[in-house]
Amino acid sequence: MAELQTNLWLARHGETEWSTSGRLAGRTDVPLTPEGERRAVDIGRHLGGRAFTLVLTSPLTRALETCRLAGYAEKAERCDDLLEWDYGAYDGRTTPEIRKMVPDWTIWTGKTAGGETPEQVGERVRRVIERAVAAGGDVALFAHGHVLRVLAACWVGLPPGAGGLFALGTASLSILGFEREARVITLWNQTPDLMTRERSTGS
Repeated sequence: MAELQTNLWLARHGETEWSTSGRLAGRTDVPLTPEGERRAVDIGRHLGGRAFTLVLTSPLTRALETCRLAGYAEKAERCDDLLEWDYGAYDGRTTPEIRKMVPDWTIWTGKTAGGETPEQVGERVRRVIERAVAAGGDVALFAHGHVLRVLAACWVGLPPGAGGLFALGTASLSILGFEREARVITLWNQTPDLMTRERSTGS
């Protein structure tokens, strides 16, 4: 019953200049800002050296650096299935810019001009889920906002496009696990500093 023991710890990378300006950063290799680096270190402090049976990271620099600064580079394996959504011709653009060409466009409901569909991203993350469940125990995934939102949707049995319901900030931690035999979201979109404050105040 290894599946019942699996917990997926999702770490979204720290901020980049593109994330702060609202630009879609898919396969473009955008580095962390100094603030993004600091927040990545905070993730490591919060995890406190927790032992994971498996650590997977997107091969893009912003995820790799978050993983390294959190203290898990030596254990981590690069995983192409954790690459961010391929936005095609929209990579580097903001939603308002795209909506000048395609009114009411969203990544969840619109086409990405040569990029991936939600279903294609879903195929990738389901492979990640299968690998994590096979490993059992606590599994850490260092990746990106949209791909992790799709992964969460697939984990709880929703279609990939339902990831649009789950907001996810930079340098956040989330946990996917089980309640009895049901797959659930145990923790979502929490930053280490917020979790520390909640523990100290008892809230």
